[in-house]
Amino acid sequence: MRSRRRRTSREASPLPTVDGLAPARVRTPATGGWATMRDHLVDRFPHVAERIDARLAAGEIVTATGPVTPATPYAPSTTLWLYRDEPDEVPVPFGLPVLHADDDVVVVDKPHLLATIPRGSHVRQTVLVRLRHELGLPALSPAHRLDRATAGVLLLVVRPELRGAYQTLFARGRVTKTYEALARFDPDLELPRTEVSRIVKRPGVFAAVTEDGEPNAETRVELAGVRGDLARYLLTPRTGRTHQLRVHLNGLGVPILGDDVYPELHRRAPEDFTRPLQLLSRALEFDDPVTGARRRFVSGRTLQAWDDPDGWAAGTPHEW
Repeated sequence: MRSRRRRTSREASPLPTVDGLAPARVRTPATGGWATMRDHLVDRFPHVAERIDARLAAGEIVTATGPVTPATPYAPSTTLWLYRDEPDEVPVPFGLPVLHADDDVVVVDKPHLLATIPRGSHVRQTVLVRLRHELGLPALSPAHRLDRATAGVLLLVVRPELRGAYQTLFARGRVTKTYEALARFDPDLELPRTEVSRIVKRPGVFAAVTEDGEPNAETRVELAGVRGDLARYLLTPRTGRTHQLRVHLNGLGVPILGDDVYPELHRRAPEDFTRPLQLLSRALEFDDPVTGARRRFVSGRTLQAWDDPDGWAAGTPHEW
């Protein structure tokens, strides 16, 4: 079963990337009682049945052997490609500066509130789609991810055959990641310290939780500065669990300023770019798996509540 999944993941799409947006993939189940591919798609996605029929009529849903028609018999374990319907998106009004680019990687300084990859209501307003279009690199892919709310250094891979090598660096903890965060200053909090816990993120639940059991998350927390009741924390994660830094600081009683999830979930309007999460991926450092050279990339961004407290208080959107 694993080998079949790996072969599927390497299938090349018959449809090209258009303006930075790659076609979506749909894999049919190995078993099923559908007479046609159309029956399966409508059963699977009933809310867009009319769009499915329109795309089938236009020949815009394809397999590796060609377009699917309304009468195409159902084929199990088959990959379909199609262009997804794009949601109405509010443009993210911040730049996406390139810190470094070569034949192997592109490193950017991601702004707050720009998603890394297309997902849900964020498609074109994502790092991946914008860069593929702006740089003319349709095969560009992320080596790791940053939350939409988090800003800072993000590494992407230019050539598909190199993606695994760079992803492995992150998966095996061979990248030194340094973050900065702003939160309430607690004089009773003993620092520096290393937080170790078990963090679990369940599908369909936005917030991660800490549970009993074998630890899977580790973060070094240091105090980098204090201004009144505000502190700047230096965070060095040894692992990369979802929302790890946010969960650890919240667990210490100092949730990150601007956090819409911890300690309580707040719904942010799509057009609201004020007071974002004050968390910044400041630097990445690693031995390059292709060249062997030591690489270090540093963000030029700042955290608004620290460097522009008046703008933060006024709710002024902050580029840097």
